[in-house]
Amino acid sequence: MSFAICVDRPAFRAVSGPDDVGPGEYWSQFPLDNVPLLSGAEEAALQERVWRDSALSSALWLRERHRDQLEIEHPTTLTQEQFTSLLVYMQALRDWPQSPDFPNSDHRPIAPDWIETQIR
Repeated sequence: MSFAICVDRPAFRAVSGPDDVGPGEYWSQFPLDNVPLLSGAEEAALQERVWRDSALSSALWLRERHRDQLEIEHPTTLTQEQFTSLLVYMQALRDWPQSPDFPNSDHRPIAPDWIETQIR
């Protein structure tokens, strides 16, 4: 058995593995009582990874929709320029933990403005 530990409050739930951990949680083999306390730097890094994972997950649908539209030869909702900027943003999110500025949230990758205008 393993556990999903909440980042922002002292709570946990049993999960079958790391793939079952949701946004705002991290995976552990130990329940909350046995989880060692994180240092300030470790906690900041963990919270930034949670933010990054959430931001990446929230952009996936746009990438998938565009690829699906191309596959079925349907007119795409995104322009090629928008799609390219989406991919660049997603790569910046993946690279964020390796940045020398990580985990300073002031230096997070910035989503293209047009993403907020897209309808799910």
